[in-house]
Amino acid sequence: MKIPFYKMQGAGNDFIVIDNQKLHLSNEQLVALTKKICQRRLSVGSDALMVVDVPQNTGDVRMIFFNADGTEAEMCGNGARCLARYAYENDLASDKMLIETVAGDVPAWRLDERTYKVQLNEPTVEQFDLPYENISVDYIELGNPGLPHLVVRCDALATEPLASFESFARELRYWDYLPKGANVNLYAVDDQGQIVLRTFERGVEGFTYACGTGAGATAYSLVKKGIVPSTTVSLQTLGGVLQVQVQKDQLFLIGDTNIVVEGSIVDEDVTI
Repeated sequence: MKIPFYKMQGAGNDFIVIDNQKLHLSNEQLVALTKKICQRRLSVGSDALMVVDVPQNTGDVRMIFFNADGTEAEMCGNGARCLARYAYENDLASDKMLIETVAGDVPAWRLDERTYKVQLNEPTVEQFDLPYENISVDYIELGNPGLPHLVVRCDALATEPLASFESFARELRYWDYLPKGANVNLYAVDDQGQIVLRTFERGVEGFTYACGTGAGATAYSLVKKGIVPSTTVSLQTLGGVLQVQVQKDQLFLIGDTNIVVEGSIVDEDVTI
């Protein structure tokens, strides 16, 4: 079976995108497909599979998002930006559109050929300065059902190797205080006043090049606590710069998109 696909990335967060409006695959088939084709070295490889499907309400398209391990996620900010470009390039929507997600509707805008802006789901749960061992952490959920994020200041992040923080991030990701676990966003303010951000993501179970909703949750925490002077926050991720505009409870994520490959998946190990 040949499966038409795009391979896309936004700030280094990479995705396989397929149109299920034409394929008509079941949820079970999509989970099995995700686990197979997201494997790096053995197949196409990506952080996640994004499925474009028929909208159920008033949206232009519906996004179903599967982490590389086959678990379904509520939403993905960088994924939504890439999916918005896919929808525009494939005549599924205009330069202003509405994307339906599990966590709620996501408005999106095409700013130029490669730059897209999405309105992230609003914070629905926020708990600041929770005690964890000898530090304090912030817990923020975006959307309903909420996408869970921890935001943790970690000054050494700007100077120490990322691998040295992996065990700490993994512990926080599985913190038993949190019923759903969480994506873990570690940030530091470097000597030039820039925000350095690294996110350990659920489903990927490791640090990724970027996380759009993680950037949104982090920017919201920084603005809410008065750590940054502006309501437009630039965050330096491994994959590039993401901007988040914080307007009270509204979060807007802006960044670059890249269509890397367009073609057909013909992986002979895929059986669906």
